[in-house]
Amino acid sequence: MPGIVDWYKDIMQNKVDPRTSDWFLVVGPGPLLMIIVTYIYFSTYAGPKYMRDKKPYSLKNVLIIYNFIQVVLSIIIVHEGLAGGWWNDYGFGCQAVDKSMSPKALRMARAVWLYYVCKIIELSDTVFFVLRKKQRQISFLHVWHHSLMIATAWIGVRFFPGGHVTLLGLINSFIHIIMYSYYMLSAFGPHMEKYLWWKKYLTRLQLIQFGIIFIHNVQHFWLGCNFPRALTVLLCANSGFFIYLFGSFYVKNYLRPTKSKEALQTIQPSTVNSIDNKTD
Repeated sequence: MPGIVDWYKDIMQNKVDPRTSDWFLVVGPGPLLMIIVTYIYFSTYAGPKYMRDKKPYSLKNVLIIYNFIQVVLSIIIVHEGLAGGWWNDYGFGCQAVDKSMSPKALRMARAVWLYYVCKIIELSDTVFFVLRKKQRQISFLHVWHHSLMIATAWIGVRFFPGGHVTLLGLINSFIHIIMYSYYMLSAFGPHMEKYLWWKKYLTRLQLIQFGIIFIHNVQHFWLGCNFPRALTVLLCANSGFFIYLFGSFYVKNYLRPTKSKEALQTIQPSTVNSIDNKTD
């Protein structure tokens, strides 16, 4: 036990990035764990219990505003990620974290922090599911994914606020611009469906996203990049898992149209990292 305690203290005291160590919600694992535990408790027990004898809320206007905010935040993150390094300074093969106090390095660090805050805001996806009594959408994978994304984003902003790992946030935020635009439009009502023919392309973009992230990380096993091997393994496993998940959804939903709708509900993007904002 003393060895574990010393290991933990070494990580939390000596491995953190001093530039971000005292930023809001980054000071330690306490706020992170509280957010995750509260989220899991509400989405799996307290929320459904509260809604048990109540009618589902419509939340139409709330969903429109929420998705609009998500689009704006995603645009900001993409812009800052490009301006902070990926536009002309960063390399795809291996990119170390610039821990200097230069304006560009600090700009990227702030972009990583904003990405972390967005992952927290995205927990509202599940809250809306609960309030609209769409509990079947809240699968183990849905809750696990949202919890994992917050944890990994916290690791990024506390230990690696820049460099290699920021490509994930850049691509993910770009996809979210399109994804939350779709859900914002769908929240207006069924009359918008004729303009949302491009829904299936969201899944394709998700697959491309995870494919790029997988390649971006797996190459480190033979390039010898100065990057923690354990984190590389985690990122590869996570992206590989979601390639399988979204690939299964795409095959069942678009390549096997004779499958019943009920069978397709077992795996769908909304159970992973998005929200079905239709007003049905």
